[in-house]
Amino acid sequence: MKPEQFYTALAAQGYSLTDEQKEQFALYFNRLIEWNEKINLTAIVDEEEVYLKHFYDSLAPILQGYLTDEPIRLLDIGAGAGFPSLPMKILFPELEVTIIDSLNKRIQFLTTLAQELNLTRVHFYHGRAEDFAQNKKFRAQFDIVTARAVARMQILLELTTPFLKIHGKLIALKSSSAEDELVQAKNALTLLFAKVIENVDYRLPNGDPRTLTIVEKKKETPNKYPRKAGIPNKRPL
Repeated sequence: MKPEQFYTALAAQGYSLTDEQKEQFALYFNRLIEWNEKINLTAIVDEEEVYLKHFYDSLAPILQGYLTDEPIRLLDIGAGAGFPSLPMKILFPELEVTIIDSLNKRIQFLTTLAQELNLTRVHFYHGRAEDFAQNKKFRAQFDIVTARAVARMQILLELTTPFLKIHGKLIALKSSSAEDELVQAKNALTLLFAKVIENVDYRLPNGDPRTLTIVEKKKETPNKYPRKAGIPNKRPL
């Protein structure tokens, strides 16, 4: 997907980019490639692949109708090089975006990138989700939590649900159908008072399959969740 095809595809769905937004995506690509030579950010470095599999793919919650341009608080867990939240922030500047990542070098990249892109209302924190979720400044503070290819659903639920307000939503972006994961996650959904609202299969413009899973938090998460760092991965609910 060439940059021009990216613009055209978005315009066809009602999102015409301004010149500034086009420049932001172009700068994002350039800085991603530059920093990727120093730290491992992505295995995808071809411009057309980045625009398709990182930028366009990250916009799925918007393009599939699950996120509007209202000024809400969005948390991105394990965002790596800023996906999916920063492409969504470029398209919807009113979003307030927080990113937590366990690698400080990635946080340094994101902080520098956000400054160069002139993004406001973005916040970056180095650490483990399990630790931040027990902090009152973060727990039950977000309208939306996004996670893209982070972990299996039964693990992901424990890492993300505590951050959500009641009736807030987890939007999980997967590269394949999540139905099997959801079967395994039934116990986690029960323990965390969460419910799957939608599980949508769709395709990128090149035909690659993708899935969005939308989970709503129904009640306050019990205080014992998430468990200490590393335990959710070792002993899933």
